[in-house]
Amino acid sequence: MSFQAYLDKVEEKTGLTPRQLVQHAKERGYDSPEVKAGEILEWLKDEYGLGRGHGMAIVHVIKKGPTIDSKHVGSTGTHRDESDILWLDGASSKPNAP
Repeated sequence: MSFQAYLDKVEEKTGLTPRQLVQHAKERGYDSPEVKAGEILEWLKDEYGLGRGHGMAIVHVIKKGPTIDSKHVGSTGTHRDESDILWLDGASSKPNAP
């Protein structure tokens, strides 16, 4: 599953876009450098029912923003992404969305 596919699935599971989840996290101070991933994962599990894989995708965006390593772009395999910038505004609003 690509990084973007994880984020799209998070939206499907929670009803919130990744950008909305990041905003909720910032309101709670989870974007602070002192906050560890485990604390954010616990919040995402308790509040939204997200497991570790989907939670870690959101943790990445909270802590590092929407940019991913370019080694995943254009590569082959299931973890390939189309861009090194993740779309946070909802699957249905992506350019070329069905």
